[in-house]
Amino acid sequence: MFTAEQFRTKAAESAESIKHTDVPSEISEFARSMQSFRLLAQNEDWLADNFEKMVSLRDMPTEVVPVVPVMPTEEKAGGKPLDKKAVAEVEERILRCLGAAVIMRWNAIPTDLQRELFDTAGSLGDVLQTGALRGQIARFLHSHKDEVGKPDGA
Repeated sequence: MFTAEQFRTKAAESAESIKHTDVPSEISEFARSMQSFRLLAQNEDWLADNFEKMVSLRDMPTEVVPVVPVMPTEEKAGGKPLDKKAVAEVEERILRCLGAAVIMRWNAIPTDLQRELFDTAGSLGDVLQTGALRGQIARFLHSHKDEVGKPDGA
C-alpha cells in the first residue's frame, strides 16, 4: 500500500521524466502518470482525513443485518414493518453480496463488460470525486486481480 507522499514522489518522478524526453507519446504518458499519481495522493489524503468517519463492518451489529436478506418491502421484524434504516441495511447487504459476486467472477467477465462495469461504478459517486473513485476501483481491481475467480477450466 502506498502513502500519499509516495504517490507525490512518483508524480514528481513523472514530471522529471517529461523534462528528459522529446517523444510526444512519452510526454503524454508521463503527463497522464503524473496526473494519476497526484489524484491518488489526494485520495490517500482524503482517506486519512476521513478515516474516523468511515463505517467499518466490524462496527456494525451483526444481528441487525439478516443472514438471508429478503425483499425489504416484504420484511417484517416482530410483526412490524422495517423502518427506513433497516430497509437501507438490507439493501446495502444485497448490494455488497452482488458486488462481491461480480468481483469473484471478474476474470470470467468479457473485457467489454468489465470496462462498462468499471465506467458505471466510477460514475456512481460525487461528480467532483469521479477521478478519485475510479482510482480506488482501479487499485482495488489491480491488487485483487490474481485472487478473483478465473473462468471455469482455466
